[in-house]
Amino acid sequence: MKEQLKEIPILGSVTAFIYGKLTEYPALPLFFPGSEDYWEERYAAGGTSGVGSYGKFAHFKADVLNDFVENQQIGSVIEFGCGDGNQLELAEYPMYTGYDVSETVIELCRERFSDDPKKRFRLMEEYSGEQAELALSLDVIYHLTEDDVFHDYMEQLFRASTRYVCIYSSNRKSSAFYAHVRHRQFTDWIRRYTSDWKLMKHIPNRYPYRWHHKSGSFADFYIFKKGFRKKRSVSLE
Repeated sequence: MKEQLKEIPILGSVTAFIYGKLTEYPALPLFFPGSEDYWEERYAAGGTSGVGSYGKFAHFKADVLNDFVENQQIGSVIEFGCGDGNQLELAEYPMYTGYDVSETVIELCRERFSDDPKKRFRLMEEYSGEQAELALSLDVIYHLTEDDVFHDYMEQLFRASTRYVCIYSSNRKSSAFYAHVRHRQFTDWIRRYTSDWKLMKHIPNRYPYRWHHKSGSFADFYIFKKGFRKKRSVSLE
């Protein structure tokens, strides 16, 4: 019964709130301020980037990303949605620039990594076309609840890379809306709006979701490579 209620769009947030401790979504206020305001308020209140950036999940992501950066000889990394920097503590990137919508968390990261000249942090609104060999999106896409915010974010993510885009997210459609979580099949967007990016590798989560967000994750790795061109159809008429 609970699962059926969660799939009803109008009741989605209410059900997630009521059953917060029983689902992948922690209990949240019923009135959602919007994705950008939500994260600024969360960080300003002392909140973290969430369980996905800590413990076994953080180590899993670091293992995948550090191996990829080394094997592909990546020289520069740009990330949209850097969060509180806990995930970054495990990273081995030659040069890194992290962006986020939260002024609070950008200041936190600047202080946290103040002795590392290879890391820079800026607000998303300050982005002005900078590029890197690898663009990262980790645990972000399913938090972009607004359609226009999602679209703009994806455009920016793919424009910012010269070689690879790495996305760590769920990739499924859902009619339900859980306050700060909205699942999307983002690969549909990529097929529709990009023509020179190809899925290079899909890496399933080491800890797949098992009915609780602290024991498993619904996010996998999706790594895209630039330089793929769709073949044009040739008319024989």
